[in-house]
Amino acid sequence: MNKITKAVIALAGYGTRFLPATKVQPKEMLPIINKPIIQYLVEELIDSGIKDIIMVTRGQYTLESHFDNNIDLEFHLEESGKLEILEELKELPKKANYIYVRQKKHLPYGNGTPLLVAQNLIKDEENFVYMFGDDIVKSKIPATKQLIDFSYKHHGNIVLATQELPREEISKYSNVQLKEDGVTVKSIVEKPKIEDTTSNLVSFGRYILNQDVIEELAKKNLGKNNELWLTDAISRLTHSDKVLATKIDGKWLTTGDPLNFLKTTLEYAKENPELWTELKDYVNNI
Repeated sequence: MNKITKAVIALAGYGTRFLPATKVQPKEMLPIINKPIIQYLVEELIDSGIKDIIMVTRGQYTLESHFDNNIDLEFHLEESGKLEILEELKELPKKANYIYVRQKKHLPYGNGTPLLVAQNLIKDEENFVYMFGDDIVKSKIPATKQLIDFSYKHHGNIVLATQELPREEISKYSNVQLKEDGVTVKSIVEKPKIEDTTSNLVSFGRYILNQDVIEELAKKNLGKNNELWLTDAISRLTHSDKVLATKIDGKWLTTGDPLNFLKTTLEYAKENPELWTELKDYVNNI
């Protein structure tokens, strides 16, 4: 099995639940404390050994600028003696090979579409990481590294990151049912009715994928809401390909809507004792 060093991040959504804040910037550039959402994802990939990071966007140049050098700002920080943050900003552009591709309007909408945009950047026999741009995982071992290590151990061509959720939340996500071995996927269904499943396991925005998935998506078999769903493509491959799943050790945080965005912000605020003390006192006295 080839070493996994490439990742694709889906960043071509419209962020409608955050309008007007996302009118001219992607929601993944919204800050969690002092870093945009996308930086948490990129740092996870880098810490997992990923070298090439492909970002599928709608042409939002703020993303590209964030992972590039800003000479004027760097000069200002140097003149101001703020050398610690200066070094951090200068190092980020060097840590990976950032590649940007724009999702064209003629393609169907859906969370599988970014893979069609990036398909020419993926080699035929290459396994790669796929991430949704609004899922963050707080963990001691990076979630992507856990996924990659599992893939190497089990020789999995397709691997899903999963966690268990309360029964009432299952219908919001892709529900996964496993075979008796506890790792092979028996079925995966996008947003099922609660009464139609016996599993509390869901997949979220971390995957190991290959060209088989892209070829299945290229058939453009649209699913719910006339969208191109990654789950549907993977479901069809469970019958002919080895699709595996592993539970990720860590706290999965979604930032796709204002409430969960605020919850994620609080999770990271707790890591700064001084900030958390004042914030907690403020919230308790509102």
